Amino acid sequence: MKTSERFIEELQRRHPKSIVFIKELPETPAQHAHLTQPLPSPLERYLQDNKLTLYSHQAETIERVRAGAHVVMTTPTASGKSLAFNLAVFEELYRTPNATALYVYPLKALTQDQLQAIRDLETKTDIQTQAAVYDGDTPQHVRSLIRDQSRVILTNPYALHQYLPWHHKWRRIFQNLKFVVLDECHIYRGVFGSNVALLMRRLRRIAQYYGAQPQFILSSATIANPQEHSENLVGLDFEVISESGAPGSARYFLFWNSVADASHSVHRQTSDLLAQHVKSGLQTLCFTISRKLAELIAIWAKEQGLADEIAAYRAGYTPEERRAIETALKAGELRGVASTTALELGIDIGGLDAVIISGYPGTVISTWQMAGRAGRGRESALVTLIGFEDPLDQYLMKHPERFFARPHEHAIIDLENPHILLGHTMCAAAELPIQPERDVKYFGERLSESLHSLERQKLVQKTPTGWVYRGMARPVEVVSLENISERAIQVLHEGQVLETLELRRAYEETHPGAVLLHRGESYLVKGLDLRAGVAHVSKEEVDYHTDALNTVETGVRKAVQKHQRKWGTLSLGDVNVVERFNGYRVKRYDRTLGLHGLDLPPLEFETVALWFTLSEELSAGVRAAGLDWAGGLHAAEHALIAMTPYHALCDRWDIGGMSTPFHPDTKGATIFLYDGYPGGIGIAEKAFDLFESLVHTTYELVRDCPCEEGCPSCIYSPKCGNNNEPLDKRAAVKILSELLR
Repeated sequence: MKTSERFIEELQRRHPKSIVFIKELPETPAQHAHLTQPLPSPLERYLQDNKLTLYSHQAETIERVRAGAHVVMTTPTASGKSLAFNLAVFEELYRTPNATALYVYPLKALTQDQLQAIRDLETKTDIQTQAAVYDGDTPQHVRSLIRDQSRVILTNPYALHQYLPWHHKWRRIFQNLKFVVLDECHIYRGVFGSNVALLMRRLRRIAQYYGAQPQFILSSATIANPQEHSENLVGLDFEVISESGAPGSARYFLFWNSVADASHSVHRQTSDLLAQHVKSGLQTLCFTISRKLAELIAIWAKEQGLADEIAAYRAGYTPEERRAIETALKAGELRGVASTTALELGIDIGGLDAVIISGYPGTVISTWQMAGRAGRGRESALVTLIGFEDPLDQYLMKHPERFFARPHEHAIIDLENPHILLGHTMCAAAELPIQPERDVKYFGERLSESLHSLERQKLVQKTPTGWVYRGMARPVEVVSLENISERAIQVLHEGQVLETLELRRAYEETHPGAVLLHRGESYLVKGLDLRAGVAHVSKEEVDYHTDALNTVETGVRKAVQKHQRKWGTLSLGDVNVVERFNGYRVKRYDRTLGLHGLDLPPLEFETVALWFTLSEELSAGVRAAGLDWAGGLHAAEHALIAMTPYHALCDRWDIGGMSTPFHPDTKGATIFLYDGYPGGIGIAEKAFDLFESLVHTTYELVRDCPCEEGCPSCIYSPKCGNNNEPLDKRAAVKILSELLR
């Protein structure tokens, strides 16, 4: 019997109630393939010297790149995607001495890791590229040298955003640009993804100005819509390579429900489980939800006689410290690591025996990315998903087979958001004069509308060569890739900017008296100055957290789509939202310690929503059963919001909602789900398209929760401005079941 199998049997004896499901996934053999024409001799020698034979998806990638296609690879973690695109790029660099390539990564740590792989390929093939990282950490004195000599440049979207206005300094690179590689492109979704999509169009526009039309090679975790996502992200036609030829170790997937053990917190259960793994000889990586918990879980596990065998890993460590942990893990010197999601992406740490995921990470994609860290050779790997009290976690604990049967989430990008479009139109006008008839292919049919809006604000003006920027500030300093709203709040700690938050998120997280969590550290908000756009915080260790309370009013501006149902009408369209933040709760774990008032001006914005209006017959049926109609609507709204991230790649806090027994615009009982960002970012549209699936999973969540009257695992919301009143679980089940008819 293998180590992991013996360990599972031991866990089942010791924790029979906590382990709710075990799934065995068989080993998958490698599928190799040969190229129609061999690679250039230096690259062939590299493969032979390293005893590498191309997997089928690697060979297919190279063939399609050779044919001139834009390609997206969606294969699992550690399947060799980087080698595939590196070989494709290096083949062209070998054949065309002046050719250049731009690699874009979402994380600085990932950039440094991949630089080592590229330099290794360069050294062993003698194909000279002078590969270098060019970002905010690159010393000033070497930047001109990189621009003059490097043929492969690695960067990130934030740095690229800053450098595009200086494109004349990059003339050599743009004139010879053959490839743009976007690694881990599933990261680019929501507000960030929508901004990066327009950044890619600005990049293509500048490349064309210098006579280049680069090929794009994208790599991604498995998502439901890789072709749609890639084409939205870049604005070109893509071919998808999704069948992996890489071998996969057999693995056991174990679901652990933390609510089964009321005597220990979920984090104590996690640290104990990590210690048990290491003591049983399983080298283990444990993913946690914050920097602070990564440290605590490592400390608690070390206390069990494992002081030299376990470490924490998180952002905030120096690059040298992180590299030392990665090396020790890869060499087997460390037997356990508690990490934030910093190790989720493609940083090379080798194959491990086991992975613990403490809390569902919010998406199937991230779960498989983390799980893919386990597996080496022919030994079975073990993956344990620990479910928190959260509704999404509990849904999976009660329906574990759904996790394996369902498709991955849809990655959402919204190219129509007027606020995002305005910002990037302004940036583009500062980079090159905009000619609408030429540039409409980059910025869409609303380009002229954006230009005239900016003209009214005296930010652009029309000239004989095109529309040019005329404002005082640098547009790239004004336009954030993370935010939409022009109004943002800078969080200041000891005079230094800790982070910048969009206004709505600032209301939630930096109101006076709030506890702000930043990278796992806690800060107490001392004041919020809306006029100056700053929040002042002090770093303090506290044993409580805060939840802002808000009430919502919605007004329907325009219905874009409508579907009649037996139970009523389902609509999608534009709404006006007014949110009032009137107070906040102070909580320790799930216990409320106090309620405090807030005096903040209301927030008003226009966004996109789906809403459904329910018939009088349904209302009468619920009331006749002795149930609370308003409480049922309210409970269904909470549960629908909680389950939306199960279908779309978004965060629960990206979505707002409101329910009412009577709405003046719809003339009936209505539930609204809206994007929590001005102009919308595509979540409501995706929820509208997948409405039946969303209702079905929500119905199962509420129906199958063992509580009698509702709890945080099904219908309670931590952000409810009405203090989770009224709520009626049985009425919600009846409403949701009727929606499925």
